[in-house]
Amino acid sequence: MTPDIILTNARILTMDPKRPRAEAIALAGDRIAALGARAEVEALAGAATEVIDCNGATLLPGFVESHLHLVLGGAELSHLQIGGLHGEEALTAAFRDFAARHPERPLLMAQGGDYTLLDHPLTRADLDRMLPDRPIAITAHDHHTVWANTAALAHAGILHGLATPHGHEVVMGSDGMATGELREFEAFAPVIALGGEARLNLGIATGEEPPSWPDAAARAIDRAKVAAGLAHAARHGVTSMVNMDGNRYTLDLLHDLRAEGGLTARVKVPFHFKPHMELSALDRAEAMTRNFDDEWLSSGFVKLFMDGVIDSGTAYMLNDYPGRPGHRSEPLFPNFNQIATEIDRRGLQIAVHAIGDGAVRQTIDGYEAARAANGKRDSRHRIEHIELIDRADIPRLGALGITASLQPPHAPGAMEFALQPTLDIIGKDRWADAYLCRTLAEAGAHLAFASDWPVTDISVLRGIGAALTRPTYEGAEDQRIGLMPTLHAYTAGGAWAAHREHLTGTLRPGLAADLVVLSGDIEATPPDRIADMHVARTICGGRTTFAL
Repeated sequence: MTPDIILTNARILTMDPKRPRAEAIALAGDRIAALGARAEVEALAGAATEVIDCNGATLLPGFVESHLHLVLGGAELSHLQIGGLHGEEALTAAFRDFAARHPERPLLMAQGGDYTLLDHPLTRADLDRMLPDRPIAITAHDHHTVWANTAALAHAGILHGLATPHGHEVVMGSDGMATGELREFEAFAPVIALGGEARLNLGIATGEEPPSWPDAAARAIDRAKVAAGLAHAARHGVTSMVNMDGNRYTLDLLHDLRAEGGLTARVKVPFHFKPHMELSALDRAEAMTRNFDDEWLSSGFVKLFMDGVIDSGTAYMLNDYPGRPGHRSEPLFPNFNQIATEIDRRGLQIAVHAIGDGAVRQTIDGYEAARAANGKRDSRHRIEHIELIDRADIPRLGALGITASLQPPHAPGAMEFALQPTLDIIGKDRWADAYLCRTLAEAGAHLAFASDWPVTDISVLRGIGAALTRPTYEGAEDQRIGLMPTLHAYTAGGAWAAHREHLTGTLRPGLAADLVVLSGDIEATPPDRIADMHVARTICGGRTTFAL
């Protein structure tokens, strides 16, 4: 077959150990037709073949975003971005400018706030001084806390509190009114709803479907936000992604985009199992898996949250938090062994958000129980984040075939997040057990890297830079794994973790024509300058989805 596209004069890193490098690649339809030396591949060109000279730039498999929140990220592109801002004066100026530009919005939502925005814990009174007359709120960079002003709390009907499931909390003050701090998704869902994005948050907040199926106009609004997220991902070289929240509605929106020709990446969407659900709810997970199961749109896995995050003290720890006697938080699924066994029995993959060492152990115990009950299979069950792990549990990941789904920019000091205060919350005596990467890999864990967008920038190049330049904490080992293993974790490693290595993640004839061309030679670029590189072209399924 005559190729449709040939990309030549490139430094091709295939991620295929049998043929790790090439100079040119030919694409025919949605598949890779050939790759090798320039002369042999260029000779395949026909009269209609588009030949692209890459001028010596690096060409890789399209990046696999192994953990992101596509729908949330797409919606939040239109919100106020305050990453890096601190102090009441700067925040006030940002909110007032944003308010002037958006007089029609019922909620002014800011994204990217950290837990040290002010020199004291943020309250509704602080936000009232910034903008008292309109509902405003700030989402923490980790998306596990929202701070809202009095107007937002009142309009949402939670100024005087809200009954929430275990692990979710509207923090109350001594005056019997909400302080403005809302911890976890079901606590701040009523505020999110003010902005008209409740449907898009169901996948992460409750795991349920819209109470009434949205009409065509509502679906079009939601679909446009998903499309914005897909376009943003394509600009960063992402051709395959694992969405870490979702429901049937999410899949339907993506299905509609596909029918319109607007699905620019291969997407996996989970069934989100929540603590209020019975095991019979997994029937819905199986139905999603049956109904969506092709190269572009699929399900096949169940997502759970075992705990919250370190900064808000909701991560489940084996020992007390430093300076907080008696406080360890609690697992959201104390019966996880039973749940994991049933999910595994149904042949579904499991992905668990586990931040604290207690949550990580609880998750590993569940996977071990599932194997004991159901027998060994190629499950590739995952643990998302693993920000703290007890040393005794490290070898268990490799022994059980668990995927370590990690986000290099999350490590304190690794480009996106400040070195403090997270490490202070963990305690210096545990720094050697925090944000491990190389240690897990050397113990046999499979690595899959991602951004957790919109928690951090989706840019894979920034993530690669973070992985290669992260500091070594005092008393700990260097956790960097080098450029090629890092690239593997963002490509072939992510594809393997998603059971898609037969389709994408490497470059070889017969696989999907998913690839990315960078702006230069990544191997010759100093690690601290990789984040300054950019994506020159993204091709997914043989179709260019982004090009400068």
